[in-house]
Amino acid sequence: MAKSKNEATAKSVNPVVKYLRETRAEITKVTWPTRQEWIRLSGIVLAVTLLMALILGVTDALAAQFMNFLLY
Repeated sequence: MAKSKNEATAKSVNPVVKYLRETRAEITKVTWPTRQEWIRLSGIVLAVTLLMALILGVTDALAAQFMNFLLY
């Protein structure tokens, strides 16, 4: 059986080019946040990150003091 024209051209496309075309097609489907949404969500992420850093820092300092108390 002879190969169809679509099968022949599909195999001749460079895989990198195919990947980039598919990626571009998917990017166009993305719903991007507005500037206000982006700023609000970034603020939330920064606030949660700082809060967790503070909690972990205090916990670490308390654990270090406790270990110093036990060892010395």
